[in-house]
Amino acid sequence: MLVIIKSGPDSDEAMKAIGIARDETADIVLIGDAVYLARPDGLEGFCGTAFALAEDIRSRGIVDIDKGVKEITPEELIELMAGEDKVVGML
Repeated sequence: MLVIIKSGPDSDEAMKAIGIARDETADIVLIGDAVYLARPDGLEGFCGTAFALAEDIRSRGIVDIDKGVKEITPEELIELMAGEDKVVGML
């Protein structure tokens, strides 16, 4: 399972999405304002794999991301989604 998160780090939607991913042992993809969660300690307690769109990180001026977050391109995101049985998107 792959959970795609778009909402900012302080939003209820982002927290709900992380909770779902944690409960389902799913991986997450951070896009849009959710990439702020890629900063150090932004995903504290999350044990799955976290991906973040590199272009969204750069466009928001984020220079320091957590060492456990993997930067990906839009093409890599498509490949990730194609390889999953279930993809859930959260606003």
